[in-house]
Amino acid sequence: MKDLTERQRPLSPFTQIYRWPITMVTSILHRITGIGLYIGSLFFIGWIVALASGPEAYGWATWFFGSPLGWLVLFGYTWVLMQHLMGAIRHFIWDTGAGYEKPVTQKLAWASLAGSVGLTLLLWIVILLAL
Repeated sequence: MKDLTERQRPLSPFTQIYRWPITMVTSILHRITGIGLYIGSLFFIGWIVALASGPEAYGWATWFFGSPLGWLVLFGYTWVLMQHLMGAIRHFIWDTGAGYEKPVTQKLAWASLAGSVGLTLLLWIVILLAL
């Protein structure tokens, strides 16, 4: 019997040469953004607890969310929320029985990505103009 290192078996193509379809990417993103929503919700809960804990704790939370890192967290949370929403709308369309044709699934996947980026940027433009 040959040693495992001497076998001449082909390796699985996996991620080195396999091209990920956009529908697979958005499906994985939907799961990742679900985790991101959970983590972002912990930040939101922390802000609520700081608000209820008094001026000192609220001052710290206000400082954090006003810092560049805090703005990055808020911007990222906004994109995560919008991407998860767009993925949910895509799945809702499929739940109606529509959109199962390959070209349509690809268009919906690209539209969910473009929609999440567009909605995030639009929302942040409105926020920055309101400041």
